[in-house]
Amino acid sequence: MVGHTASDVPPTMAVKIFSAGVAACVADIITFPLDTAKVRLQIQGECLTSSAIRYKGVLGTIITLAKTEGPVKLYSGLPAGLQRQISFASLRIGLYDTVQEFFTTGKEASLGSKISAGLTTGGVAVFIGQPTEVIKVRLQAQSRLHGPKPRYTGTYNAYRIIATTEGLTGLWKGTTPNLTRNVIINCTELVTYDLMKETLVKNKLLADDVPCHFVSAVIAGFCTTVLSSPVDVVKTRFVNSSPGQYTSVPNCAMMMLTREGPSAFFKGFVPSFLRLGSWNIIMFVCFEQLKRELMKSRQTMDCAT
Repeated sequence: MVGHTASDVPPTMAVKIFSAGVAACVADIITFPLDTAKVRLQIQGECLTSSAIRYKGVLGTIITLAKTEGPVKLYSGLPAGLQRQISFASLRIGLYDTVQEFFTTGKEASLGSKISAGLTTGGVAVFIGQPTEVIKVRLQAQSRLHGPKPRYTGTYNAYRIIATTEGLTGLWKGTTPNLTRNVIINCTELVTYDLMKETLVKNKLLADDVPCHFVSAVIAGFCTTVLSSPVDVVKTRFVNSSPGQYTSVPNCAMMMLTREGPSAFFKGFVPSFLRLGSWNIIMFVCFEQLKRELMKSRQTMDCAT
């Protein structure tokens, strides 16, 4: 991200990657119930029987889940979620500055170089982390109320069953919509955060510290949610679908449109924003502070030797 540490020494790539991975895991643990609520609201409408449980709103979904399936269900798929953050967030956020420098031709990074960096890091991260996304979504969507036997008993059981019944390609199911979603998210999230932080600091509205990071993260989270919500819903539906339910991603989107109308593409918008907004705040604030402290510790060790 824009700006140096307190001692004006830029953090190394290793520090950025480590800080991004740790910060993303912390953010995921805190906001995971919101993500589970988002997934349940997004898939609502697939089961058309009158006996299906209806979720209403973020808080209502969380309460209903806790009452009907137990509070632990709110964290179903968390191990896969943390694996996803370690492989995904550490790459797309930790490498963002480095890749941005590659596309920068002048003294300062242009908007084009920022977008190019977001596209590149987001695309690479999706291909590497897609299996963890598939497992996470399926475990979050899985409800013991839909049958006596769940599809999967846990994270590694899900990996094994999907690989044996659907092939290795099953672990990369939904890569296209997820790639589209994460390219949108990565560009919007990182570029908006970077631009907002740069604007606030350069115009001396806020110092490069926690309040600045907080404001930048909130704005980045809202912009990201608005642009990514339709693709996110389609991705969730397609990834969670059983073999043969949809013939393709466009078929999934078209069936959603014809059966449920345009509003289906914004199902779970509020939990999506609460999730992305709070996730961004926690992640970016932790990321900025952690990399700053790590560089201070490194400089102290260098001075001591």
